[in-house]
Parts: sequence; C-alpha cells; structure tokens
Amino acid sequence: MPHLTKTAYIGFGSNLGEKVENCLAAIDMMAALPYCTMVGRSAFYRTEPLGLTDQDWFINGVCSLRVSVDPRTFLADLLKIEKSMGRVRTERWGPRVIDLDVLLFGEDIIREEGLAIPHLLMHLRRFVLVPITELAPTLRHPVINRTMNELLNDLPEEGQQVIRMGD
Repeated sequence: MPHLTKTAYIGFGSNLGEKVENCLAAIDMMAALPYCTMVGRSAFYRTEPLGLTDQDWFINGVCSLRVSVDPRTFLADLLKIEKSMGRVRTERWGPRVIDLDVLLFGEDIIREEGLAIPHLLMHLRRFVLVPITELAPTLRHPVINRTMNELLNDLPEEGQQVIRMGD
C-alpha cells in the first residue's frame, strides 16, 4: 500500500570539518532520495553547543521535505546519509560531521525504540525553534498544540546563542 505524502521537518547540524559544506551536502542527499521533494530550507545559524560545551560551535538549520515513505524507512535513510558522511556516534552531544534529526513527520506521533516523533526535545531547543519558525511559524506541534512561534517565544531570553549567518 503506498504511503501518503507528508511534510517532514529535519533539523541538521555540523561542528566538524567544513560545517556549511557538510550541511549543504546532507541537504542535497536528502533531496536526492527518490521519495523526497525539497520544500524549503531555513538560513544557517551558528549555535553554541549544549551539554558538552568544550567543542566548536555548530552550524544548524531546518529543512522541510515532502516525503512519500513511512517514517522508519526515512529515518533509516537519514542514518545512512550520516554514516556515508563519516558520522561516528560516540559521546552524546559530542562533535559530529553531520546530525540529521526528524523533528516532525506530518502530524504523526510515534514513540518507539529508536524513533520519537515529534522529536522529544525540539520544543526546548532554540537552535531548532529559530530555524523551524523561519520556515513555518504557524505550524502546530502535534503533542503540545502550540505553534512554533509560540514555542520559541516561550523560551527564556537567556540561554543558548543562535546567530543567523549571512545568506
């Protein structure tokens, strides 16, 4: 049975090597998946690392794609893209060549081993909410039932620095 086409929002980030080029390469690889159509991409943002703070700042952003495959297959392909680019999963919140996170997949709500949609921490992360709000400010979080703009405005003023880069 064919899958309905849904809009997925993917958070991407890199803080090793040529960070911007890594992000652009990952975006190109996602867009090249046979069941994906690129809809939009936020600006790139320089973001202060969270958790393990003794590392380079990240380049982060969000892209939206129309996806006509189930979320598990899509996630498996994102993990293959990460691996093909040299991603090695060592320490949590550690440096990485590329990180691709499924933030939202249509209005799906999935909680299972290895897959949580919506992303469990997206509503708390400025480096996610700033770029996704740029793309879709009125998009509603399917669990919290607040828009991306509202979630961003709910964050405390102080906290992680997220600096828009020139286009």
